[in-house]
Amino acid sequence: MSESFAELLEENISRLQIRPGSIIDGTVVDIQSDTVIVSAGLKSECFIPIDQFRDADGQLEVAVGDVVEVSLDALEDGSGETRMSRERAKRIRIWNDLEKAYEEGTKVTGTIASKVKGGFTINLNSAVRAFLPGSLVDVRPVRDTAYLEHRELEFKIIKIDRRRDNVVVSRRAVIEVEHSAERNAILQKLSESGVVRGTVKNLTDYGAFLDLGGADGLLHITDMAWRRIHHPSDVVEIGQEIDVKILSYDPESGRVSLGIKQLTQDPWENITDRYSVGSQVSGKVTSITDYGCFVEIEDGIEGLVHASEMDWTSRNPNPSRMVTMGEAVEVKVLEIDLERRRISLGIKQCTDNPWEAFAAMYSKGSKVTGTVKSITDFGVFVGLEGGIDGLIHLSDLSWTEPGEELIRNYQKGHEIEARVLSVDVERERVSLGIKQLDDDPMQEWARQNPKGSNVMCTVAEAEPRSVTVTLAEDVAGTIPASELSQEKVEDAREHVKVGEELEAVVQSIDLKKRSVTLSVRAKDQADEKQAMEDYKAEAPKISRSLGGIIRDTLLERTSRKKDD
Repeated sequence: MSESFAELLEENISRLQIRPGSIIDGTVVDIQSDTVIVSAGLKSECFIPIDQFRDADGQLEVAVGDVVEVSLDALEDGSGETRMSRERAKRIRIWNDLEKAYEEGTKVTGTIASKVKGGFTINLNSAVRAFLPGSLVDVRPVRDTAYLEHRELEFKIIKIDRRRDNVVVSRRAVIEVEHSAERNAILQKLSESGVVRGTVKNLTDYGAFLDLGGADGLLHITDMAWRRIHHPSDVVEIGQEIDVKILSYDPESGRVSLGIKQLTQDPWENITDRYSVGSQVSGKVTSITDYGCFVEIEDGIEGLVHASEMDWTSRNPNPSRMVTMGEAVEVKVLEIDLERRRISLGIKQCTDNPWEAFAAMYSKGSKVTGTVKSITDFGVFVGLEGGIDGLIHLSDLSWTEPGEELIRNYQKGHEIEARVLSVDVERERVSLGIKQLDDDPMQEWARQNPKGSNVMCTVAEAEPRSVTVTLAEDVAGTIPASELSQEKVEDAREHVKVGEELEAVVQSIDLKKRSVTLSVRAKDQADEKQAMEDYKAEAPKISRSLGGIIRDTLLERTSRKKDD
């Protein structure tokens, strides 16, 4: 009979698919001083420490006959007893409930336990602690959470990992759901382009948040005024009630955009009727930047005076040294861009242009006197009348000497004389030259020795492929090796010597490149051609003279024979 009962019990256990870790129902059959005896219909009753049946206050929470959930640790340990745990069953049940709440999106309750880096620790119950990020405490950033402490709060689980004992919750998600119904009801009454009254709740660098009576809206800094403002506090303050216009409402995100400036007329409308390019107006400096300053010419209309439009003579002026905040200035309208809502202004255009004055006084070729202001790798800047600068390029320092060497002779502050080469008023440039104070020696030489002339020259330098010769003081020329002789010259150094005088013909003159090319070969060929022509001219005369001599000799011989 006992074997039959054991078989039935094993069959019942197998049918129930009970295995270690399962949660099963057990009945409290006895409560002793330190243990609670629970029977779950298994091979033996289980003795569980009484502490596992006490609540948070230490009170016993079960009585004999109560059915409780327990976790099966082992059907039979080494001593033949069944081991169960009420505490583990509670923990498993809590995790199961949390996972179900996560899957279904339902709320859980808990209290703030402590503050940690990045957020707070939340007691969901005695068995599980969760993490609440600081950004998910409320719909707005919360600096002081004292009003939330020691209170039972509702949360939504946004992440759960039982294996790692990790739960992340959000209080903001609960608040947003609670407020969404109320907010939607309010926002349904607000139509786009409608005007509502709101109270300023909070200020940020980019705008102000307003309470519209249960719903919040953002008043962006760019929608506070038609003019440029530096901070929302320049227009509104916390607690102030103001009328605003609803610019847009997004039902999905619940965002409401508000505006104040839209309640007044846009000053950009018909702006070209009030201002035209070239007109001069008065304004006030409202902002100074590294690249210029902004000038308000009427309420809501600001224009940019670029640094380059502040002064005629300063190349890179410092705007903060040219104007001050709030200063009244005269400006000229340079450009109006309606599409981009921008106006370009100029301060220097309200004064005489020194470049135009200089161009009117000094034409090309005029002599000027100035002071060396700076020396660069490419030339010398000279301060001229009217505060403008002129540039003497390296190539315009001397006709013959390299500018890179001559520039070392100039010093800042020295007064020098130069000749005006060109004046470009539009580009604000004046080109000067020192070498132009004297005649170009090459030009004078080229005038006296045009192409095709025979000239005498002295070898100054010989290279394998060419010879440099001196034609006159400060005038040099080049004879290619192929032009040294009618015979082939492999190396010019073997054909001529430095200091040797040569006669050559001028083949080409390039005044711009300051080069003269000569040819000895062409001169020799010309000489031979001329000699041949001279010989041909004299040949008939020579022939007639010889014939006369022969005739006279023959006549004389004939006469002698007759006499004999």
